[in-house]
Amino acid sequence: MQDSTYSDAIRLAFDYLLSNHPDVFVIGQGLWSPWYVGNTMTNLEILYGTDRLIDTPVSEAAVTAAAIGASIAGMRPIVVHPRMDFMLYAFDPIINQAAKWSQIFSSQSKAPLTIRAIINRRGEQGAQHSQSLYHMFASVPGLRVVFPTTPQDAFDFLISSVLSDDPVIYVDDRSLYEEASYLNTIPTVHNLVSLGPKLTTSGLDLTVVTIGRGRVVTREALLKCPEISADTIDLRVLSPCNYEIIYESVQKTGRLVVVDEAWGFSGIASEVVSSVACHSPQIHLKSPPVKYHLPHSAAPTSSTLEDAYYLNSSQLASIMKSLFSL
Repeated sequence: MQDSTYSDAIRLAFDYLLSNHPDVFVIGQGLWSPWYVGNTMTNLEILYGTDRLIDTPVSEAAVTAAAIGASIAGMRPIVVHPRMDFMLYAFDPIINQAAKWSQIFSSQSKAPLTIRAIINRRGEQGAQHSQSLYHMFASVPGLRVVFPTTPQDAFDFLISSVLSDDPVIYVDDRSLYEEASYLNTIPTVHNLVSLGPKLTTSGLDLTVVTIGRGRVVTREALLKCPEISADTIDLRVLSPCNYEIIYESVQKTGRLVVVDEAWGFSGIASEVVSSVACHSPQIHLKSPPVKYHLPHSAAPTSSTLEDAYYLNSSQLASIMKSLFSL
């Protein structure tokens, strides 16, 4: 065990995969640049060579399509998209090829590809460089979409994603890179299919489901309202996801808040709320469920406006307290 940050954990997972699995290689832009990937890949090109860490020109579609071809041929590539926004250029290979490949060939051929999709928030990134578009990929059958939020999950999920036989979107958020905790660096390689939502704290008053950085905002908010005893559930796997632990929690508490630092309309938070309503009609809610998410507008560039735009713990604490006055 050692104390590690989220970004340290990602680098350690890359190191483990490249060291132990010769069929793994990494391809994308900015692999050697802290501007693109922080310290998550520092010196890996020196350790493993530029034939296994392939820094490319800017062509999201070509890079992704090449990696899909390599995966079909027996490799286990990791494609790095340093900004999720520009993965949109790769929609065709991801959605029409990788996601459909196994079904088209009746599981006789696989495309074991991992796509690392990085979110950049705040820091005056602006409207075109800060979007959380994971809900778009989570809606596509054939793709697995995971979003770890702790160092241990960042480590375990990257290894599990790459060793899965399915195409996986591995979401990571640069605003989590300094999150630190103890990390077990001896991998217990999980079957990705078995991983799902995780109960991180237990309580009786309220169920809070978090996606991504929502876990950090929720942790800070609960410190501001110690009178509230809450189940907090880190969703972790966005698709396909088993919501059973959420149903059981809401049955117990009768109150639900979903915290997602993405847009609310047609998003993951909406999916959680509608699933609770549709699949657990016997649940008696003591107050209407709440979605706490970004405003339905593009991210501003001004740092002052960013403070108003992004989620904050004080506002979430007020929302939680208000549920008990209804």
